[in-house]
Amino acid sequence: MKLNKIALVLAMSGFGAHAIAQQPAEDNTESEQTIERISVTGSNIKRTSLEGDLPITVITRAQIDAGGITSAEQLLLQLNISSNSNDNLASNAGIVGGEERGNNGASSANLRQQGVGSTLVLLNGRRVATHGLKGRSVDLNSIPFAAIERVEVLRDGASAIYGTDAIGGVINFILKKNFEGAQLGAFADHTEEGGGNIYRFNVLAGTGDVERDGFNIMGSLTYKSAEILRGSDRDFTNTFQPLRGLSPDTRGAPFASVNDRFSRPNDPTSSQYNLVGSGLINPNTGLENDVLNVLALPGQPGCDAFENMGPDAADLWNRSRNLGVSCSWDYPRASVLQQPVENIDFVGRATMKIGEDSEAFVELLGSEVVSKKVFEPNQITPWAIGAGDWDTFGGGFYPSTGASYDYIVDALSDFYGADQLNIGAPIAYRWRCMDCGPREIETTTSSYKIQLGLEGVIGDWDYMAGLSRSANESTSELGSGYHFTSGLAQAIGTGVLNPFLLPGESQTTQAIQALDAASARGIELFGGETTMTQIDASISGNTGYELGFGGDSIYVAAGIDLRREEYKFNGDRRAADTRPRIYGAPFDDANALDNVSRDIKAVFVEALIPVSENFELNLAVRHDKYDGFGGTTNPKVGFKFTPVEELLFRGAYSTGFRVPSFNQLFNGVTEEPYTGTDLANPFLCQDGVVDISDPNCQIITPEILFGGQIDLGPEESEQLSFGFVFAKGDWIVNVDWWEIEIEGTIQTPGFKELIENPELFRDNYVFDGGGTSGEIVSIDRRFINAGGRSTSGIELGIATNGELWDGTWGLNINASYLIEDKKQERDNAPFGPNLVGTHSRGNIPLRWKNTAVFTYNYDDFIHTFTQIFRSGYDDETPPGVASGEANPPLYDDSVDSYLVYNYSMNYTGFENIELIMGIKNLLDRDPPFTAHQNDFSPGAAFDPRVADPRGRAYTVQFNYNF
Repeated sequence: MKLNKIALVLAMSGFGAHAIAQQPAEDNTESEQTIERISVTGSNIKRTSLEGDLPITVITRAQIDAGGITSAEQLLLQLNISSNSNDNLASNAGIVGGEERGNNGASSANLRQQGVGSTLVLLNGRRVATHGLKGRSVDLNSIPFAAIERVEVLRDGASAIYGTDAIGGVINFILKKNFEGAQLGAFADHTEEGGGNIYRFNVLAGTGDVERDGFNIMGSLTYKSAEILRGSDRDFTNTFQPLRGLSPDTRGAPFASVNDRFSRPNDPTSSQYNLVGSGLINPNTGLENDVLNVLALPGQPGCDAFENMGPDAADLWNRSRNLGVSCSWDYPRASVLQQPVENIDFVGRATMKIGEDSEAFVELLGSEVVSKKVFEPNQITPWAIGAGDWDTFGGGFYPSTGASYDYIVDALSDFYGADQLNIGAPIAYRWRCMDCGPREIETTTSSYKIQLGLEGVIGDWDYMAGLSRSANESTSELGSGYHFTSGLAQAIGTGVLNPFLLPGESQTTQAIQALDAASARGIELFGGETTMTQIDASISGNTGYELGFGGDSIYVAAGIDLRREEYKFNGDRRAADTRPRIYGAPFDDANALDNVSRDIKAVFVEALIPVSENFELNLAVRHDKYDGFGGTTNPKVGFKFTPVEELLFRGAYSTGFRVPSFNQLFNGVTEEPYTGTDLANPFLCQDGVVDISDPNCQIITPEILFGGQIDLGPEESEQLSFGFVFAKGDWIVNVDWWEIEIEGTIQTPGFKELIENPELFRDNYVFDGGGTSGEIVSIDRRFINAGGRSTSGIELGIATNGELWDGTWGLNINASYLIEDKKQERDNAPFGPNLVGTHSRGNIPLRWKNTAVFTYNYDDFIHTFTQIFRSGYDDETPPGVASGEANPPLYDDSVDSYLVYNYSMNYTGFENIELIMGIKNLLDRDPPFTAHQNDFSPGAAFDPRVADPRGRAYTVQFNYNF
């Protein structure tokens, strides 16, 4: 059929939806009869058309190279159905805690807003071990990207085919399998503004042809380096933009702030153990200043005396009483916008023909990925480092001796009056220790997979069987910027290390030596490992049976899938009796876990039933049995209907069942202090908004509890899709609607939902002295099964082509439109508002995303122009704006859309040489401004979940074939 062949070409290309068919296939019956049956992601039955009941996107190697894409993470960022979430290295460059702690060094796939645990990633159609730290999703950085032949993306659920967790979709990375010859390749991606350059070198070699020689042996070795891109390398990361609602939320500055904090236990005179007591009364405003910086006082050098330091826009953080006397430091500029990453990976494959119709193969994959988080130096306070050692180190408070102490006393006396000071008492401070160096956490991830396989044909039946073992081990290690707590307390408490150095002054040699001696560089932070052993076998073919309504024979497939998944995680590996504290190091001892495992046994059956010439049913059912969760049976019903040869209707219904990950079950309780100043008791104050004038609405800083729950149950889901493909002349259009409904969602209760609905979540609040009221001590955000989620959308593709000036052109426009994304926080609660187009601290559900690709082929040149568009969304509201305390005149509660253009040129005129040159972000457009702060969302003044911070970049790829 004409439509069938056009759809075959159509499905073999595109980002986010079907893309360009460079030339429509001609109606040639003979060639149609010789089309080989091939495997398609989403079905166990080989077929002659990729266009079935489920929508599939196939991204070719040529498209990947034309886009200058060097990693699976970059590919996912350009895929329209991929969620804009913080599941990648670009969005996890700083400190993360709770559920996100395992993101060190990992990038994960997240399709259709369903989360990384509901998106299945395959390599050559089979599973691989998940990331050693994260434990519940495949690390995309470990995919041997240079060896990829194509990527198939199933844009629908496939639990009945691949396993119960394939709810949001399936991404199948397919590697080269039969290569003869040798190829050397090099790639460079240079930014115009500097920083963030990417390089790749690879060699590919193989000998023998399976059909001609009966064997093939091939291997691929690749090295890639992505250099660091610092926040200070891009002007748009400046967070000192208070008129637009953005300002750093820190008083920890290179010249320390002075605090009213005191914490000398069991001492009734503890308020005197502090130079400023419980605060100083501002003679101009009459307000109490509890955190101040003497540089901001009249007659002093000013907050901007230090680089990236400036006045504190205190009203944006509900602390306007300190306006004019407090300084902040632009710590987001000290973070990185692109983590430095080094990859080396190897792929080896040997294939041998057995008889006429069978092949046996062995495949070996290995990789090592080293990534490094680099972020701002530690903020040090005496109540965090003193640890009660008052007699030896003065509790870490800065002592009352020396020129710096006298300078602070004189500056405060001049403005506040000496009578307000406890002269002779030490100083409580917040200090950004620049001499400590930036904090670094280096993560090394090593992975391997050994796959044995046998596949072939017996009569009209295809069979395949495999045995594999894969593992992923990841370890995070402390670099610079981390120090033993006692060493810091001693150095500051004795006055050796000085938090109050003026511009031009520097620490003494003794102070630097004290920092060096206290360094914790090289200490292993934590590590984890996952392993998976799998046995699978399947058979598919023609039954020879017809229903008698004019359709072809019925095809069936059946198989088994046996897996053992194992996971272990360690926290601090040092012996328990020799574990001195390391200040600010995010150890994860609470989640240490000895080796745990579970077995999954599955059987499946699938049938392709051509009811008539124009109507086809695809039926599948899979039964999985999980250790600890029992069995689950998940069906799938799909159809394809072609009333006329130009039009195809398709649809599918399926169910899913996702069990909790090992982390979600077994993680221990982790307590993290809420460090913001924007939270009040939500039982007494609407939405927890701080109101300094109301005694009931003062700032609270409870502990936030994260962790697993051993009694978690599975999520259950239903997926539904319906669409059509229309092909006429040189035009092809496809539209697909989809919906996913989930019950019993495994979630950590959203912080916003907890605060805005305190009565509904009263059980999640822990009060002083127990009970259900009083002072809030902690808020429980551990995993629960609760409520549900409803998500739906439409995916659109338009492709056409023609001839122009003795060349051929093609145009593809594809898009995704998110209709609804609603959550139900509790089973007895109504669904919340539609989250589409709103800011979130995890995932941003953008309403509209589209990619347009125009290609022009002339002589030995292929030109490709690409437009990438991401719609705008609601911005996060600054705390002071929400409470009415601040009213920045230029604040806009929405984030603008993001639009970039890319260009590449492929020249094929050289013998044995392929040359591709390109420009990314042709117009050098900065990411759109956002007022969110990076304490709880990635990025600052921009969002890496939506926009690329690298700016205009030039790419060149060179391949030489021997």
